[in-house]
Amino acid sequence: MHPVTTPREERRLLTAVASAEETALLAEVVELRARNEQLGQAMASREVIDQARGMVMVLAPCSSGRAWDLLVDVSQHCNIKLRDVAAALVATTKDERLPEPIRRELRRGLRRLHPADRR
Repeated sequence: MHPVTTPREERRLLTAVASAEETALLAEVVELRARNEQLGQAMASREVIDQARGMVMVLAPCSSGRAWDLLVDVSQHCNIKLRDVAAALVATTKDERLPEPIRRELRRGLRRLHPADRR
């Protein structure tokens, strides 16, 4: 996978080519590389997020959708990316401690979730 081109490199590449057609093609290559990098990161994050969702489903118990919503809420309340919240939760299976802000929000979320699922 090619690394994402920096804006400075993009400008240098775009000004180095002769024709408008070459410039358009190069701009498209730069954009496609950036998209490819983003998709690669998303795919890598997805696995750990799905593992964390499964853990929440077992802890709660709840549906997949509710587990997703709970993880998103924890992420938003802690101002931590969802993939990082998920990675921290999954890391607890390897005897790592859950960071306090995540632990606190996860507890709150689980308490809110239980009454909703018992109805």
